[in-house]
Amino acid sequence: MTEKRNIHALIQREEPHLNEILDPEQVTKFKELTNELRDTWTKKQMFRTKTEMEFSVLNDAKYPTNAAKYWQCVREQNTHMENLMQLSFDARKNDIEIKQKLKELDEETDPLKKELIQIDIDQKTYGKATMQLVAAHRMREVTEWSNFKKIYNDGTFDDKNVDTHQLLSYKKIMKNRQNTLTPGSSQPEVFNVLGQMQSIERIEEERKALGHEKKKAISETPKYGKQG
Repeated sequence: MTEKRNIHALIQREEPHLNEILDPEQVTKFKELTNELRDTWTKKQMFRTKTEMEFSVLNDAKYPTNAAKYWQCVREQNTHMENLMQLSFDARKNDIEIKQKLKELDEETDPLKKELIQIDIDQKTYGKATMQLVAAHRMREVTEWSNFKKIYNDGTFDDKNVDTHQLLSYKKIMKNRQNTLTPGSSQPEVFNVLGQMQSIERIEEERKALGHEKKKAISETPKYGKQG
């Protein structure tokens, strides 16, 4: 099986053409660095590490409850899944375009046109390797977010409806923001935080009242055989 994401051959094939844009000594240096450059390309960071997911994305100030963290994991995982699917479509198209170019190359007789077609093939082949690398990291994030979902889904909240937890979570978020306000905070910043806190408290009271009215209505509903 051909190794995925291996650009060593692509780098080597492009080396002779670097003479057009680099000085001879730079080309020599590039050749010396070929293995290192392949290693760098392969292990470069793409997207976020597990550490960045946990302390930066799922930070306690912005997502103060397990429910808030869980639902952010859902959003992040879905984003990478959708991008992975789109990347798969793009890769399929790219493969077909490579086949078309190879056919054109075989049928073309003009030397200059054949060179241009070969450049297209090399670009698309390099693009395929890049797509494979991106896909691997997309899948890594999909898997990591799945693991985090299992960690934070402790059975204490509704994991079917995102709205259920939000009022409590947002109240804690606003309290965190309120605690960061200082005498030097700008008026719009203070107005925004206090305004949202007041709105949350109002919604809480409205929901409590609505829940009380529903319970009262149920308790006052006459049962069969009990009517006066």
